[in-house]
Amino acid sequence: MSFQKLLIANRGEIACRIIRTARGMGFRTVSVYSDTDANAPHVQMADEAVHLGPSPSNQSYLSIEATLQAARSAGADAVHPGYGFLSERADFAQACADAGLVFIGPPAKAIQMMGSKAQAKRLMLDAGVPCVPGYFGDDQSDKRLFEEAAQLGLPLLIKAVAGGGGRGMRLVRHVDQFDAALDGARREAEAAFGDPTMMLERLVERGRHIEIQVFADSHGQVIHLGERDCTAQRRRQKVIEEAPSPVIDAHARERMGAAAVQAARAVGYVGAGTVEFIVDEAMNHYFLEMNTRLQVEHAVTECITGLDLVEWQLRIAAGEALPLTQDEVCFKGHAIEVRLYAEDPAAGFVPQTGTVLHWRPLENRPGLRTDSGIEEGLEVSSFYDPMVAKLVAQGRNREDAIRRLIAAVEDTPLLGVRNNGRFLRDLLQHPAFHTARMHTALIDDWLAQGEAVLRAPVAPDVLWAVAAAAFSLQGGAAPRPASVGAWDLYLHCGGRERRLRVQPRGMRVTVKTEGFEEAIEILSLGDHRLRWLCGGVQRSTVCVQSAHELHIAWDAASFTFKEVSTYPSSGSAADPGRVCSPVAGTVAALRVQVGDTVAPDQPLLCVEAMKMEMWLPARMAGRVMAVHARLREPVAAGAVLVELEPTETLAKPPSEAP
Repeated sequence: MSFQKLLIANRGEIACRIIRTARGMGFRTVSVYSDTDANAPHVQMADEAVHLGPSPSNQSYLSIEATLQAARSAGADAVHPGYGFLSERADFAQACADAGLVFIGPPAKAIQMMGSKAQAKRLMLDAGVPCVPGYFGDDQSDKRLFEEAAQLGLPLLIKAVAGGGGRGMRLVRHVDQFDAALDGARREAEAAFGDPTMMLERLVERGRHIEIQVFADSHGQVIHLGERDCTAQRRRQKVIEEAPSPVIDAHARERMGAAAVQAARAVGYVGAGTVEFIVDEAMNHYFLEMNTRLQVEHAVTECITGLDLVEWQLRIAAGEALPLTQDEVCFKGHAIEVRLYAEDPAAGFVPQTGTVLHWRPLENRPGLRTDSGIEEGLEVSSFYDPMVAKLVAQGRNREDAIRRLIAAVEDTPLLGVRNNGRFLRDLLQHPAFHTARMHTALIDDWLAQGEAVLRAPVAPDVLWAVAAAAFSLQGGAAPRPASVGAWDLYLHCGGRERRLRVQPRGMRVTVKTEGFEEAIEILSLGDHRLRWLCGGVQRSTVCVQSAHELHIAWDAASFTFKEVSTYPSSGSAADPGRVCSPVAGTVAALRVQVGDTVAPDQPLLCVEAMKMEMWLPARMAGRVMAVHARLREPVAAGAVLVELEPTETLAKPPSEAP
């Protein structure tokens, strides 16, 4: 082959996944890392690793010069960009070529042609590929965009022409939402891609997101590897992907596959790419965009085709021809993938950070695959995407795959970082998913309606009793002296506090609380497993002790129990005069300064973390006394960003002021 040592210009699970294939093919591998990722799994897996820079991605993983210098330092002669970061940057592909490095991806020209969604739409229209009506022009003035929006009609999408992953995208249903949506989309696109250029697109109501995997070699051959259904999304971010689609028949697959191949040929494509379509209720398909890289969800295509798409990428980059013709591509069974995110679905999918206390992916279970870039002890930070792992299940049919994946989600808990595991399990069980009645906005509709699938899980009585028993036995060690008899434990979990009366007798503990009484016998507690006997039935679950906390996995959710004082601490109530950051992140917008007068619910500033913007409002009427934040600078979780003085205080005569 034309290269021997591969630098992976990425991080997390995709970097680990590329390393596995490259190593199997005999390539030496080089990882790159930021300060935060110094001990990350992808760094440990590679033969060599090179430090890129500080934790913010624009100073590390998005730095072309730092990445090229890393390749030179390690003697790499090829670069795989993975997905995200630099993967769809035409200037990066060209810089690699100029530096004599083999870029594992399409030519820079193809990336550039398809990198702008607006330009891609114009190209596809010229090539005869159907597109959703929209505005793809160069005039970016507010006036022109508003006029075009009025002509297109509502609802519509405002979309960044650069990048992907749902960044720089806003849905507008009412005319009075347009200005704020345009401002937010531009700001997010500028921060993520360095390009605030926007396009407008009519919204296809109740649409399904179907994409076609294409491959092209440098010898003029282009084929497709079938479709993936990515309809289950929240805020335009994919949650579940599957192949084949449960709604696409052979005729539709042939039509969409031919359109995808036509799109790839139109730009002289080489390598792996994905052509994305929106499909309406009448099964008409419309071109959305082409992702000129490997997709997060490529694993489901690998499962049903039996192919390694990263291996195909490497061989094509080395000049080899496609190993199969279109007629030789075969599909077998059904595969479904869920994305495990460090986020809280019950709080509007707000990103979460923390230390991984338990993460032990299942091994050697038939039909199951786990791709992750985390390990126990790793800190999940706010600097990068909140996706931490992917779980993929394959079965003879869709029902097989769903059943296996539900079991996998339940049996692969992540403890220490709040995540969407329970939501994924409940979504897989939801009738709308089972009967293939999802559409791209359904989860967002559920969020607005308070659908049960998005509610925070509540620990059942028996789990409170088990936690109380474990605490009373000092973590399963020797019980407290018998002379103590019964006593009260005060535990906190999920925003609730309960008093539990416990009475140990050896390893058997009687627990009483609020009309509930049960005898729990702790059989063992150690090596992240808790086993107990209750009502004649033995049960076992994942359990981790951390400081004075007990983390228990139960019913696809994780619960943290903590023993608390019987006396409330002073100052425990939230202070409306102190506006704090809910997560560690970056200040994306700042709308107040010292001396400003604000009204209740008035947006003060915006914190961006893990690809999500969170506007922080005033919780009272008042005057800004201090601002402890600066635009585009990082902030810590819980940090006080703005301090307010109540308007009522200001209105009092000086003699009455406190």
